[in-house]
Amino acid sequence: MVNDLGLLRDRRFTLLLSARTISVLGSAFAPVALAFGVLGLPGADATTLSVVLTAESLPMVVFMLVGGVIADRFPRQRVMMAGESINALAFLALAAMMLVGWTPLPALAAAAAASGLAMAVLFPALTGIIPEVVPADRLQTGNALLGLGANVSRVAGAVLGGGTVLLLGGGWALAVSGAMFATAAVLIALLRLERGERPADGSGSVLADLRDGWREFSSRQWIWVVVAQFSVLVMAMQAGHGVLGPLLAKESLGGPAAWSAFLVGEAVGTLVGVLVSLRLRPRRPILLGTLLCLPTALPYVLLGLDAPLWAIVGGSFVLGICFDVFGVLWQTTMQREVPAESLSRVSAYDALGSLMFGPIGLMLAGPVAALVGAETALLGCAAIVVLSTLAALTSPGVRNLRAPQPEPPEPPGQFGRPEPVSG
Repeated sequence: MVNDLGLLRDRRFTLLLSARTISVLGSAFAPVALAFGVLGLPGADATTLSVVLTAESLPMVVFMLVGGVIADRFPRQRVMMAGESINALAFLALAAMMLVGWTPLPALAAAAAASGLAMAVLFPALTGIIPEVVPADRLQTGNALLGLGANVSRVAGAVLGGGTVLLLGGGWALAVSGAMFATAAVLIALLRLERGERPADGSGSVLADLRDGWREFSSRQWIWVVVAQFSVLVMAMQAGHGVLGPLLAKESLGGPAAWSAFLVGEAVGTLVGVLVSLRLRPRRPILLGTLLCLPTALPYVLLGLDAPLWAIVGGSFVLGICFDVFGVLWQTTMQREVPAESLSRVSAYDALGSLMFGPIGLMLAGPVAALVGAETALLGCAAIVVLSTLAALTSPGVRNLRAPQPEPPEPPGQFGRPEPVSG
């Protein structure tokens, strides 16, 4: 694997890595900048933030399958360029509105919706473009390096985003995000993929392809059970991360700096999770991954109990580790168990199912906080995370799916197959 680090000398991979890292850095700026930019507007409250974040999240869910079809039928490089460009325009529009003081809620929601649409296009295109850039025998290393760059960006973005909001305000922080997305679009444009590396057109109708993907998805109990779990779990986490946490931070923890510390703790946890997952070889990967969802309720419990900030940040650190390891185990098992010709469509159903209730969490968070208080609402989020995970653990498919025994290593110093892919 050390020898594979020569991949960093490959011009196209370096461009993709740079574009992905800068794009994630822009995305890491966005939560703090958008949350406190909106909450800082005259007359804005938790419900205002719920509306804007729901407008961003809903198109991402609704158009995810369409994004997968687009990424299969058009050159993925161009699809990614378009997605990054739309994201840049959306965040620059949000920044301009806040800087000039013209912030009607419908306009803010429209710009946020454009960003959500961009993400629906970007996610499946990114998944598909990696094998077009990275040689098959170096795919694990390429995914690991992309994941490491993304996690470092999340740490840096959480720190720099909060500092930019404190020093310059939410509007300028959003402008920085927009500039980063624009830079990522330029880097993707420089990839210059060959014609033969572009995705081929689908052989049948879009509906027929989606039906085939659905059969592959629904025939595997472990997939649809965990996706059902995550549809509820993500709903709770969207409410906690998107609205309730920032609201509580503003009211009692010290504002943007405190929430940035929370996000930094989570991001540092993902870095540790990368290191753990590179060595981890569980016999039952989906069982372990599902069990690791239980500790992710910890930061919401601590927030709801008004724990000190250092303890809350520690809880977010645990959350980051657990979710990063889960992600590696999940992606590796998907790649091993699902036929290659169906993997993209199954992944699209996975993303759609996992995210589909997220907008509901964002939409309800503000009104529920107004009704029962942010602390009680966060404890409710923790309960939903735990109960949905316990329900998933009742599935025999989740508990019993076993990884194949690794083959003896061929050259000394290499891992046996299969190896986890970090992304």
